[in-house]
Amino acid sequence: MQLQSFLATKPLFYDEIDYARMPKAYQSIASHLTLPKIIHIVGTNGKGTTGRFLAQMLLSNGLQVGHYTSPHILKFNERIWLSGEDANDEMLEQAHTELLSWLEPSMAESLSYFEYTTLLAMSIFCKTCDYVILEAGLGGEFDATNVFPKCLSIVTPIGLDHQSFLGQTIEEIAQTKINSATGDIVLAKQYDANVHPIALAKVKKLKSRLYDVNDFFDKTFSSKLDVYSDKFGLPTYLKENFRTALCALNVLGYDCNLDIFSPVVLQGRCQKLLPNVTVDVGHNVMAAEALVANLGEKKVILVYNSYKDKDFRTILKILKPVVEEIQVIEIDSPRAADKRDIYAAAKALELPISSFVTIQSDKEYLVFGSFSVVEAFLKGLSEK
Repeated sequence: MQLQSFLATKPLFYDEIDYARMPKAYQSIASHLTLPKIIHIVGTNGKGTTGRFLAQMLLSNGLQVGHYTSPHILKFNERIWLSGEDANDEMLEQAHTELLSWLEPSMAESLSYFEYTTLLAMSIFCKTCDYVILEAGLGGEFDATNVFPKCLSIVTPIGLDHQSFLGQTIEEIAQTKINSATGDIVLAKQYDANVHPIALAKVKKLKSRLYDVNDFFDKTFSSKLDVYSDKFGLPTYLKENFRTALCALNVLGYDCNLDIFSPVVLQGRCQKLLPNVTVDVGHNVMAAEALVANLGEKKVILVYNSYKDKDFRTILKILKPVVEEIQVIEIDSPRAADKRDIYAAAKALELPISSFVTIQSDKEYLVFGSFSVVEAFLKGLSEK
């Protein structure tokens, strides 16, 4: 069975998660894998762009680098990046055939979508990579990506998201994410004071080191980084992700020549798609706050939808100062919120709301709400 057909049989989420399944699956095929050095990224926001910045920096040092990120926007291949390019279809099918030959059929069948694709990615990366950057899917301690030994853990900003899986407070969420660390930790700028003590306690227990990005660079170099980021038009939160990646690069023993290095932002992250259209796959409170800070006094038409498990009422309240009106785009997902609830939330905030039809050249648009929202918008553009 070809990869996409095989993945279509797998649930994206289980009602009950078997935390022992992925370690068993990995151990059953470990003899086939010669692991590269692995950098593990956990956090709520910024994992994808931080990982891609770091991958590009390592590549600029002449190293072969893999970057595993999720979810994808338009094509599965986006999840597996290998030294500058997404994995091609032939590479994926070959790895899929090989992986199925290693796994017991019952084990292959039992793995979730994310568990299987994590093993698939690693089977590809093991062939050529010096370093692999693995982005956790959901959580940290029990995430499928955490079965591999790592040389460094990066913790991006932590906020409230996926509370039904990770905990109801920042402290609970931070604990399960930071528990994944087994050695040195690079801690990105945090927006909740409760995160730092948890990271500090973890490295003390491990007898490892904590590298706080806030304190890592001196004032002179920090000013240089600000000028560099402004040159490439990076919004504030992407500036912070770049700093985190550069800190991790230095911790690993490498440097980056900013005079010649050009950052490439991962698709869908505060991306200027058209002169009047910005798309962002963010979908939580922290992402909304970052976008408001970036937009400043600008007013936009918000092309929006949400999953039902997201706090879209709070998100829309945060976005209200920059929103002229909301236009709801249809998304194809069983997780989609009831449109009536989104309309009710907009009405409570006294925000005009209607269905999205098309963009107008004289209006400014922000497409935001989830990967599914950006996917629907991009597919709609390609069909015109």
